[in-house]
Amino acid sequence: MQDWDCDLYLRFERERAQAARDLIARIPPLAPRRIVDLGCGPGNSAEILAQQFRGADILGLDTSETMLAAARARAPFARFVREDFLEWTPDEPVDLIFANAALQFAPNHHLFMPKLIGQLAPGGVLAAQMPNVLQDAAHALMRMVAVDGPWTERLAAVAKSRAAIGSVEDYYDWLAPHCRMIELWQTTYVHPLDGHDAVVDWFLGSALRPFLARLEPDEAPAFLAHYRRELEMAYTPQADGKVLLLYPRLFLVAQR
Repeated sequence: MQDWDCDLYLRFERERAQAARDLIARIPPLAPRRIVDLGCGPGNSAEILAQQFRGADILGLDTSETMLAAARARAPFARFVREDFLEWTPDEPVDLIFANAALQFAPNHHLFMPKLIGQLAPGGVLAAQMPNVLQDAAHALMRMVAVDGPWTERLAAVAKSRAAIGSVEDYYDWLAPHCRMIELWQTTYVHPLDGHDAVVDWFLGSALRPFLARLEPDEAPAFLAHYRRELEMAYTPQADGKVLLLYPRLFLVAQR
């Protein structure tokens, strides 16, 4: 798969960063010495973390060189390392593990979440938010388009794949034996975007990437045009031309 398009991802920085700000606001009183930002992306989360927790040592992990280069330029006060957070193990317990729209890429949450708690110091916090889009119309349309065209055989496996998001009851049960405090909530953000093309651009920077990675370059325009037509039928513009993208996210804050 091609590396992330940092500029395209950051086109919607304000909307994407709001979830990170909301998550940080719910972290209990804490003076963390060591913070790890899993799937740190272009450094926007590290910047917000540094504002909230002044003087903390912040380490960002990501596998994208493009994102890491942007993060190092944006947040020179933090350290950024190319590493898959699925394989990461700290050399000593950390005080805050932060994950903004990253853990949905991890399999086996019933095992992975307790593993993260085990990497915290006593009183340390895991704070994470994940897009919870299994029933989301825009994602359902991607899967529908993927199995309706000359690319069906190549995209069927992508269409059948799902982010490994459990229910709030699941996360409570997985975390409760290891935590003194657990807070769980869901928020559906309403993003007014500039028409259907903007909706396509939103997902070009994220969820459409696995589909496009398996297409030939000359197939991508046809796939995206088909997807846009489906969006037009599913999302009616408002009187001012804006299209309201409803984006649900699941949040959790757990203290060891």
